[in-house]
Amino acid sequence: MAGSRRRQLRAVTTCVLAGSLAVLLGACGVITTKEDRRAAEELAEKHFPGQLKSVEARTLAPGSGGSEVTFALADDPDAVVRLRIKAADGTCDRKDCGKALTEAVARGRAEATAYRTLRGAFDACGYEIIALGPAGTPPYVAAELTNATVEKVLAEIGGCVQRWVSANGADSPLAKAEASYVNVISPAVAEKRSRGKDSWPTMMRLTRGNLLASLSKRPFHSASYDIHAGRVDTKGSARAVRPFKESQEFGRTVRNAVKEKLRATYPNVVMSTYQWVWRLEPGRVDRQTGYLLFCPEPDERGRCVNSDDAVLVTTDERGNPVGEIRIVHDVRDDRGSLRLPPY
Repeated sequence: MAGSRRRQLRAVTTCVLAGSLAVLLGACGVITTKEDRRAAEELAEKHFPGQLKSVEARTLAPGSGGSEVTFALADDPDAVVRLRIKAADGTCDRKDCGKALTEAVARGRAEATAYRTLRGAFDACGYEIIALGPAGTPPYVAAELTNATVEKVLAEIGGCVQRWVSANGADSPLAKAEASYVNVISPAVAEKRSRGKDSWPTMMRLTRGNLLASLSKRPFHSASYDIHAGRVDTKGSARAVRPFKESQEFGRTVRNAVKEKLRATYPNVVMSTYQWVWRLEPGRVDRQTGYLLFCPEPDERGRCVNSDDAVLVTTDERGNPVGEIRIVHDVRDDRGSLRLPPY
């Protein structure tokens, strides 16, 4: 064993001294994304001859080893097949590669079929799907929400959601869900989005991380629709989703303002940094309501932890309170879980 380790060390030293990338990749036994892609292509040709064409490969997270290789399906321009492969040990996501590829192809076809059902429902009511969450939902659409249009647009999108639910059938997971969501992007932001290549499979173009990042650089709205026994409350509600820095600034503004109001009753009040879901007021995009948690007195470290008191507050777009605040006590159950009243 000691002799074997010495021989391995000499081989690695030789590779490093050679300073050649080819030597490092070959003699040193390092498997690259290029080699993972080649192995995946050979696997695809063996199990699905002529059906799969590799599009790209990316290295997986450092330390995990291997690559994710993306394929297009010859007979389905919407479908994308993603295979995680580690050619160094001949496995695919810790499974037999033949089985893993078969599962990936089936999953890609199913996702493409689900997308076409979604696209058909939204196309029928005039809203183009411009992006999808990484798992295929939520859908993203482009629309301008203003005080004059928000109720109308939310209702129209709610109609799309009802078409989508109905098209999936009464026994589908979507129809049995409690709610569904649609992200609404400003047309100006949507126009500048990262679109990818037209030659890529549709599901690849619509779920890419850089596309979603380009859409979330500016604030957008997430519309929520309750579902009961397959029937959608098409009126819906919405909340503003902000980039991280803007979200932090909004939180600081509203916490500081509410703290000043609470000091009249609780001179030693401490605000929690926890932020509840803020929802747009009906018919308004410049007014939103949500909860803040607070402690009338700080703990021994000067903090507010596991607060049992909350404030319901309405603010403008920047987080400045508008109108009076409402204090709510006993907001945790016996197990300590939050039970904030609906609003």
